[in-house]
Amino acid sequence: MRVDWLSLTGFRSYKQVDWRPDRGVNLLVGPNGAGKTNVLEAVSYLSTLKSFRGASDSALVADDSDSAVIRSGLTGKERERLIEMEIPRSGAKRVQVDKNKLKRSADLLGVIRTVAFLPDDLDLVKRGPALRRELLDDIAIQLWPAANLDQSEFERALRQRNAFLKSGDRDGATLGVWDSRLAQAGGKVLARRARVIEVLTPLLAAAYTQIAGPGPITTITYVNSWDGTALAPMSAADYAIRVDEGLERARRIDYERRMTTVGPHRDEPGFALDDADSRNHASQGEQRSIALAIKLAAHQAILEVVGDSPVLLLDDVFSELDPERSEALAKTLPADTQTLITSARPEELPVVGRLWRVEGGRVL
Repeated sequence: MRVDWLSLTGFRSYKQVDWRPDRGVNLLVGPNGAGKTNVLEAVSYLSTLKSFRGASDSALVADDSDSAVIRSGLTGKERERLIEMEIPRSGAKRVQVDKNKLKRSADLLGVIRTVAFLPDDLDLVKRGPALRRELLDDIAIQLWPAANLDQSEFERALRQRNAFLKSGDRDGATLGVWDSRLAQAGGKVLARRARVIEVLTPLLAAAYTQIAGPGPITTITYVNSWDGTALAPMSAADYAIRVDEGLERARRIDYERRMTTVGPHRDEPGFALDDADSRNHASQGEQRSIALAIKLAAHQAILEVVGDSPVLLLDDVFSELDPERSEALAKTLPADTQTLITSARPEELPVVGRLWRVEGGRVL
């Protein structure tokens, strides 16, 4: 899978730019603020329909534009595709694939897949579980785009149940309806997460060893919110039963707090080194290696499940690593993968690729 060409109009710092990246390693170099990350963000947006910086759609629109336009020609599994999207400052985005307007923007998911690593991804290891829940759900969508519908249904059911609780109404029959809907949708989300963990676990251990060298074994942990135990493999229907039972037990607390305290949105995924919580027992270097390893594991998982290598996006990664880990990462980068790497200090990059200068709203 690769980006053959990319055209941006009114996107972030780019009034108009047309770029044809190499099918291998691309090194985008330039001073801070030149717009290197914006290019990676646009490519990622084609895949995920959201900013990997967590920015709103309106923030993607240049100050002097009413909308941002991203157009790109892609090749995946030897099939050429065309994606065109307009992101207005307000209102719904408009998306076309191969000149056909999509009824739902989410139908774009799976046309192109990307895996991005950003400096802030260290927070995946250091901070609370919300980022790790989002990571598992995002990987699930990359592997199985239909997971997006399951997650949307769960989020809708959660909003409705919380709205009922905040109203102060204590009608048990009505709450039971919302419990059932939330449990059914939550069971599907949990089944996807469990499958993601099953696929990622051996790949994570291997990637971590490649980056950090022989030593502790890295694993993914997961503690569910309904009884505080580890997530055991089971069907979506069985997960739904467990969530429903947990919601019933938590009713008194939920009524008091006027919020849903049990479900996939309150579970706690994590990372461990030899069974020790990496948040408290791993050094900064080890934590950074785990963050890198989980993204490389995700890349490999997509390749194995989908059968096509996703585009790899590395934003200013090497400047955050010591020389040993930089060299190890350079040797670990997957072959036969289109890779976009940004750096303000190209002389420190331990990789070889097509060099592009980013300056003045241009990619040269």
